[in-house]
Formats: sequence, structure tokens, C-alpha cells
Amino acid sequence: MALTDKKRQYVAARLSGLSGAKAAIAAGYSDKGAAQAAARLNKDPDVIAALQRAERVNSDVNNAALPSGAADQEMAGVGLAALGLTSDPKRVLVALMNDVNEEPKLRLEAAKALMPFVYPRVAEQGKKEAKANAAQKAASGRFATKAPPKLVVNNG
Repeated sequence: MALTDKKRQYVAARLSGLSGAKAAIAAGYSDKGAAQAAARLNKDPDVIAALQRAERVNSDVNNAALPSGAADQEMAGVGLAALGLTSDPKRVLVALMNDVNEEPKLRLEAAKALMPFVYPRVAEQGKKEAKANAAQKAASGRFATKAPPKLVVNNG
């Protein structure tokens, strides 16, 4: 089962440094049952996988070596460039959609967001264009008119 919104908020709160009960409260669980909710969420396989995935990404970023001669750039190894990602949204969505380690709901949302890039929507016709096309279709075939008669002025 994928992460629900509350579970996703709980994971984000835990990653921000809050304790289990405070993270559960921040995620929207009641104050009275926050400790029990946190204990239950800490055993949830989806929450565990999300926390491990975040830890793995953070450790990869933190273990990235700084470029030589970059003493003034302490944060050079942090960000999308350190992860090998790009700012091109299509490439990011394709990579997210094809990542088997991500949760299925997130992969499905990436696929939905990718659809306009791959399959553009056919524009709908307006009323005037629809009427013109219907008239042109009706004017062809059996009811087609021949060329209009030539008008001649006779002054005599």
C-alpha cells in the first residue's frame, strides 16, 4: 500500500528532526493518541521504506566529495546536480516513473504528469469552426452546388 497524505506528512516531520509523537501531531493525528500513532507508524513498512530511502539519499549526498579547490563552496555536493538529476522536467519525470524503488502512487503521478509532454491533447473546435465544418460536409455530395451563375450587366 502506498503512503497516504498523513503518512507522508509524518515522514516529512520525522526527517525534519521531530520526535515520533510530535511528528504524529504535526501530521494531523490527535494529541491524545499521538504516541500510539507514532508507534504504529514506526512499524509501517511504507513509512520504514520512505525513511530508509531518505536516509540513503542523504548519505549519498553527504558522502559526495567536494570538488578540488572548492574550500569556499561547502555545499557544492548538495542538490539535484549531486544526485545526477537535471532541471529538465521531462527527464526527471521519466526517471521517477521508471524507478522501481519509488512507491507506486508517486510513480503513477509522475506518469500522469508526463502525459502532456508525450501525447499532446487534440484541441477542441469552437462553435464557429464546427458549424463551418458541418456546412462544408453538407454542401459536398448529393446537395453540392455547382459554380454560381455568372452575372452579366446588359445595358441595352
